[in-house]
Amino acid sequence: MLGPGGFVLPGPGLCLFVVCDEVHHWIESNQGVYVWETLDRNVQKTSGAGSRLIETTNAYNPNESSIAQRTHEAVLGGATRLLYDCVEAEKDVDLKDRDAVLAAIKDAYGDSHWVDAEGIADAVQDPRTPPAVAYRFYLNNIQENADGWMNRDEWEACLSEDDPIRPGDQIAMGFDGSIRGDATGLVGCRLRDGKLFVLGLWENPRDPLQPDWEVDVLSVEAAVKRAFETYRVEWFYGDPPFWQEALGRWAIEYGDDYVFEFWTNKPTRMVQAVERFRSAAMVQDLKHDGDEDLSRHVLNAVIREVPQGFLISKESPRSKKKIDLAVCAVLAFEARADAIADGRMKIRRSRVVGF
Repeated sequence: MLGPGGFVLPGPGLCLFVVCDEVHHWIESNQGVYVWETLDRNVQKTSGAGSRLIETTNAYNPNESSIAQRTHEAVLGGATRLLYDCVEAEKDVDLKDRDAVLAAIKDAYGDSHWVDAEGIADAVQDPRTPPAVAYRFYLNNIQENADGWMNRDEWEACLSEDDPIRPGDQIAMGFDGSIRGDATGLVGCRLRDGKLFVLGLWENPRDPLQPDWEVDVLSVEAAVKRAFETYRVEWFYGDPPFWQEALGRWAIEYGDDYVFEFWTNKPTRMVQAVERFRSAAMVQDLKHDGDEDLSRHVLNAVIREVPQGFLISKESPRSKKKIDLAVCAVLAFEARADAIADGRMKIRRSRVVGF
């Protein structure tokens, strides 16, 4: 059996030895986690017969939840029967300081006498090498992508598990839709505190058994209807491509002063919305309920510079790491701001009745 970077040597009816190479690339979106779990189960079941599994890796990106990260966190959590060996260079070395870089390379590579330290230093200091790549792949430092939109610590600082969203709460909503390739999502944002929550996600499972997978349009329609029935929706922004007809119907049904088109391919307006969201997250003026899908999409997003400022996008056009809920969240947060500016946030007061 072959996995992403892995090779299996099968014995008579069992896996005797499994080499999983570059497990920092084994993530959910490329089925790496599924492959590893299958291999690990077989090794665990036959360990008494001598089956073993080895993983080799570079430093991982903590935003990706790769197998490399999961193994490291398992060791830190006290997992038994694991041998973990890792040598990292000093953190945050000044990459412009040649002597500091050479010292860090010596730390990271230890007694690997065959390593060309000067050549690696040249690669580290090459202007074409992003700092995150230099730290991760040459100095073995756990490092997020340099062009990542949001880092995990910032996002987790916005987590709010108390004060849950309740029926009847005033909310704004953001919608980003596709039909086949990308995901379709619906995110709500409570007006009074900017708390984000997922109302629906329809994501291509990339299952070979479902090559013709499409978004369940009726399920999306039902989610929008349920949201309007459950909450007091004050403002709804939807990105029209593929869904312009649906947005028109929703505007007729729920009010054209509640449902609006928001074209995310118009950079000036989208840059402003992305900046509002990012600034709010930095000072924790927005919140989220810890939804795993929303967090995954937000942390998948990278920044892309345009003449008007910065937008968010996938790390590459062909990337399987989706960001659609991040776009929905930006639209929902922008819808909240416009609803408040329009005077729609009402604070409910207790009714006092005297006798």
